Amino acid sequence: MIRFDILTIFPEIIEPYTQESIIARAIEKGAIEIHIHNIRDWASDKHKTVDDRVYGGGPGMLMKIEPLYSAIKDIKEEMPEKFKKNTKVVLTSPSGTILTQNFAHSIASEEEDQAFIIICGHYEGIDYRIHKFVDMLYSVGPVILTGGELPALMFVDVITRLLPGVLGNEDSPKNETKFVLMNNTIKISGEYPQYTRPEVFEYTSKEGKKKQLKVPEVLLSGDHKKIADYNNDNIGDHEQEV
Repeated sequence: MIRFDILTIFPEIIEPYTQESIIARAIEKGAIEIHIHNIRDWASDKHKTVDDRVYGGGPGMLMKIEPLYSAIKDIKEEMPEKFKKNTKVVLTSPSGTILTQNFAHSIASEEEDQAFIIICGHYEGIDYRIHKFVDMLYSVGPVILTGGELPALMFVDVITRLLPGVLGNEDSPKNETKFVLMNNTIKISGEYPQYTRPEVFEYTSKEGKKKQLKVPEVLLSGDHKKIADYNNDNIGDHEQEV
């Protein structure tokens, strides 16, 4: 089992996503636990302040270290024994290990129970001293986001869907797109075109003419060998600059 503890100042962003689809199914099956914590619950003043001005000057506000440290400490202390020996504090950051399928597989393939305390940054960032208490930095790419909530959900999602019994079809993770990072380019391979009903899709072109798009006949044949050969012949590789 994997336990995710998400530290955020916007729990209302996290909650809806965890209550639907694959994530909700994984929770129901007992593959994961998700605990959402409002960082303001550990603020010490009456205004529940979690940010302050930057020493030395600079734009914006920084998240304070005290509430985060207290939250991490309390969560670790209250963590069930089975998770305590394998708990990591992770920080969403533009810099750090890129969140890739290989990275997710390395976590999902662990046989022991694991726990991840995920810190969602906001504002101009977090007091740098928090790094003293962080085990892992990860990034969703060379982009700047408003906060760490989206990267946190991506971390949970990409790992959860690889856990045994979570997806309806156990072959789904095996047949997915493969990614290779090369400089500023992502090479994508392993996908072939797929179709569903209707067999004939009618639409109107820009010129106002009625046209049709049909499912390839071989996919309707029921001949599994021919279908497999057709799919293999149409597996595409392409590169996308990032």
